[in-house]
Amino acid sequence: MYINVLKSKIHRVRVTQADLNYIGSITIDEALMEAANLIEGEKVQIVNINNGERFETYVIKGDRASGMICLNGPAARKVAINDIIIIIGYAMMEFEEAKIFKPSLVFPNEQTNLLS
Repeated sequence: MYINVLKSKIHRVRVTQADLNYIGSITIDEALMEAANLIEGEKVQIVNINNGERFETYVIKGDRASGMICLNGPAARKVAINDIIIIIGYAMMEFEEAKIFKPSLVFPNEQTNLLS
């Protein structure tokens, strides 16, 4: 049996940009992606602390150490600049593997979106 479990989480980052005219996705600082074990093109869930929105999109790599968190395309309508969001990635794995799996949890500075 396979189950879907938490693999990656970037907890409480600030939206720095929203670009409605981009093709779609979320652009994330490359350092945050690496720390959270996320890869470009990976599907993620976005949870907006400010307005309660929950939606899915995919990851695009942003400039390293830029603090960039940019919602693109239609997802830009689900956030406002300076909203605080949580970015969550999941993985399918065998039930027994899931029992011992440890997710990558990242808690960046909420003001700068940079790692300490």
